[in-house]
Amino acid sequence: MNKSTLWSLRLGFSGKEASKIEQLGLEQFLKKSFSTSFDKQLPSFLNDEPKTVAELRDARQKIKNSNSEEQKKFLKKQIRNSVELKKWWIGKLRTEAFPLREKMVCFWHNHFVSTSQKVKSNYWMYQHNMVLREHAFGNFKELTKKIIKTNAMVRYLDNVDNRADKINENLSRELLELFTLGIGNYTENDIKNGARALAGLGLGEDQAQYRRFFEDNSDKTYFGKTGNFKADDLVDIIFEQKNIPYLITRKILKWFIYDTPTEELVTYYGDYFRKVNFELEPLLTKIFTEEYAKNNSGNKIKDPLVYILQLINELNANEIPDVMIGFFTKQQGMDLLNQPNVKGWDGGNSWLTSQIYLQRNNASDLMCNGRNINRKAFNKIPDEGEEPEITLEKINVGITFNKKGTNKDIIAELSNRLLFQVDESTQKDMENLLKYDFDPKGENAQNAVLRLFNYITKLPEYQLI
Repeated sequence: MNKSTLWSLRLGFSGKEASKIEQLGLEQFLKKSFSTSFDKQLPSFLNDEPKTVAELRDARQKIKNSNSEEQKKFLKKQIRNSVELKKWWIGKLRTEAFPLREKMVCFWHNHFVSTSQKVKSNYWMYQHNMVLREHAFGNFKELTKKIIKTNAMVRYLDNVDNRADKINENLSRELLELFTLGIGNYTENDIKNGARALAGLGLGEDQAQYRRFFEDNSDKTYFGKTGNFKADDLVDIIFEQKNIPYLITRKILKWFIYDTPTEELVTYYGDYFRKVNFELEPLLTKIFTEEYAKNNSGNKIKDPLVYILQLINELNANEIPDVMIGFFTKQQGMDLLNQPNVKGWDGGNSWLTSQIYLQRNNASDLMCNGRNINRKAFNKIPDEGEEPEITLEKINVGITFNKKGTNKDIIAELSNRLLFQVDESTQKDMENLLKYDFDPKGENAQNAVLRLFNYITKLPEYQLI
């Protein structure tokens, strides 16, 4: 696989940015990625969504007093808007000219997990997502402070139930275990006192806020320091700890390059991260430029987003709707805005179970044959227990290839942009599929190359970047 395609898949989703990386060089590509702006306009489907605590309370009271039909209508609207939110985000993943910001939003979304199913407010999930987007390349400590004070996070990790007279430790525990330090770098007393410092931090109008009657204003001892600490104080103290950089550098390396990064690399980049005061842009620049210089392809299994968006890009199947991409990734265990638990998606080998591999092959078969699930199947929100009626529709697909090349030229062209390595047996199989007498200008040429592409997508090597 050529390096530009490899890094287009790593820094984006589909491989379509390979020509930009080739033309600009990696460093300029990164600079343009870091400087991208983003739309802050509220999506229209959220206009009528409850946005404040008072509006949410009023809406729920109204529903409570409504008949069953009106309640069902309200619930369907909430479900439809949650689907629209997912489609809105997938649209961004597909269309950004420099998609690294959205790749980082996905990374942070799987680090600072909150889910639509638990939060039950599309607007708060949108707010959470926008905080991740705004601070995607910013300062890790400042992002941590911002995100633990989102309404989505205090709802998701039950801090709305954390009061001075009845402590809930969920947010305090995950702040240490999953968000910053990792297991083994704190004590149970740190969790307990952190929970006391977070007591009373509940839902607010624009972000979470402390409730005077529920907060704990006594002194707490946290990592050896004593005071009347609040949320920001906790984060400041955490970021003074020796092991603070390594959990996040390990996760960044896993997200972009290696399913199992070495501890040497984790420590090397972690030490640099501390040196630059937890600024993400210089860390990412260092990681990507230094790893780009190495021969490290084939060390990471493609996640479902990369798999399906590369498939769509290669087949020039741009008419595939965003809702279908969401359906596929959910089927593959990567349901955007709804991870299975607070740990997020495991990644790595979990992306290539026998069932997921079969589903990938089925998706490739379907699309290479110019078929797609009919989008009408998703226009109707099914009632509880009702399955959507699935039918197929025809779509236009086609592989881009050298119309003047021989069969070996075209095999080499596809291999170079799709496979990190090709052994002798695979080469022979591909030559048997695309015969020596293949005519690239013949009327069946496209079908022949589609068969070759379909074969390639099922190879173990295609699943890796």
